[in-house]
Amino acid sequence: MGFFRELPNLLYQSPLSSRTSADEYIEVKNLFRRVKLREDLQNTFTVFDKYEIREGARPDTVADEIYGNSQLDWVVLITAGIVNVRDEWPLSDRDLYDYAERIYGNDLNATHHFETTEVKDNRGRLILPAGKVVDQGFEIPDPDDYSAANLNPTTGVSNYIYETRKNDAKRSIFLLKPSYLQQFLNDMRDIMTYQRSSQYVDTKLIKTENTRNTIL
Repeated sequence: MGFFRELPNLLYQSPLSSRTSADEYIEVKNLFRRVKLREDLQNTFTVFDKYEIREGARPDTVADEIYGNSQLDWVVLITAGIVNVRDEWPLSDRDLYDYAERIYGNDLNATHHFETTEVKDNRGRLILPAGKVVDQGFEIPDPDDYSAANLNPTTGVSNYIYETRKNDAKRSIFLLKPSYLQQFLNDMRDIMTYQRSSQYVDTKLIKTENTRNTIL
């Protein structure tokens, strides 16, 4: 991920057992440095395009398609509000099946829950929308004949269908329009630049306190 190349560095006292001095430091990436969308952009829908993640697509392939650079996969994730790729990015069909089989085993096709089916009266008026989670024995009066037996407008949703729906819901994301990409990168690089302080070495490097040499 190209994001790590954008992170500034940090001189941190060496925790290595092989160090030869209490003054020895190692240079690491400053993972505490964070970047997010500017609030004035975050709430402006004209800055984003809705995007449907296709089967088998990855953040890097989406970045290559939208921004012409697969190394900008981190831009895709940040602007889409994705923090945990493993949990928030849709699985491929094969990976989804393997995941569901691992979770449910022989109960893969067992009923996860029951939902309503759509009910309309004979004039076409909607009485009950589809997709409401209900108990298996849920009933309503027949809208066209209240003297008749109650209706049981339910259908079972299997564990696999339930997981498929959850996975498909992750496919719809919003991405920063390419015309705003450079502004986003400029703002991000400003955030990643160190200002002068007691820890300052240069704009891309600071040095932490060496607690081994601190006088109590």
